[in-house]
Amino acid sequence: MGLSDTAKGLLAALVVVICWSGFNIVSRFGSTASFTPFDLAALRYGVSGVLALPFFVRLVPPREWPRYMALALFGGLGYGILVYSGFAFAPSAHAGVFVNGGIPFWTVAIVAVAAGFHIARQTVLALVLSTAGLVLIGFQSLFSPAAADEWVGDLLFLAAALCWAIFGLLMRRWQIRPQLGILGIATFSMLSYMPVYFLWLPGRIAQAGWGEIGLQAVYQGLVAAMLAAGMYSYANQKIGACQASMMLALVPAFSAVGGFLILDEALGALTVLGILVVSLGAALGALPAGALGRWRIFDPAGRK
Repeated sequence: MGLSDTAKGLLAALVVVICWSGFNIVSRFGSTASFTPFDLAALRYGVSGVLALPFFVRLVPPREWPRYMALALFGGLGYGILVYSGFAFAPSAHAGVFVNGGIPFWTVAIVAVAAGFHIARQTVLALVLSTAGLVLIGFQSLFSPAAADEWVGDLLFLAAALCWAIFGLLMRRWQIRPQLGILGIATFSMLSYMPVYFLWLPGRIAQAGWGEIGLQAVYQGLVAAMLAAGMYSYANQKIGACQASMMLALVPAFSAVGGFLILDEALGALTVLGILVVSLGAALGALPAGALGRWRIFDPAGRK
């Protein structure tokens, strides 16, 4: 007996959570080490685009390319450049809150507007719990004395989250196959960005070591641009945009637990509480609409 669509969607979303748990750390390391944000974007779009271009040209007819250009604008160029620029100003803990919390917020907000503000209470409760948990996880960083420009990074993270939310909703609305969507995003992001990068944007890749370049190329170009984005698109279509986006709130929780298990980093009481709260919110958000109502023993009138 095969897995249901819901189970497949949740598994795909879990893959995204695992991929993104390392993305914030790897990107922040690159932005504060040998690379400019434009270098990281070049590695992301250059690697993924070179791999995707021949398959995209062969599989997608030119009449359908405008939709893929729009997806590249939001899910490729918009998201990537904004989030990499944000890492140059603010720490990865802020990205955990404003990107992974911003994506479900913007997704629910856009869906609510499109639906005339008719949104399930279950979804709203899940969003509130997830946001509260993220704030608890990032509390120490968010409320410590801030560097002068950290607010710039936070705004860039929120803008990146909006781009990703729009990308996810467009993928679902147009019912584009995830593998084709990722090929199109990679192709048009490369064709749009790389000429501008080589001609006008500042870069420091030449000063980086081969190990640093290899790490960023693999993670940005393969794991983040292709695997994670493809799995998110798949989850989006299987379980819905709001549910898939809500799962991303688990990313900081996974990062914190991974740091504890692998790097022996301490977990404070607020972080542990935040992990529990955000996990509850993500679980609630992943449930099918109306699931809570079916579990209720008594109805509002008090009848069994």
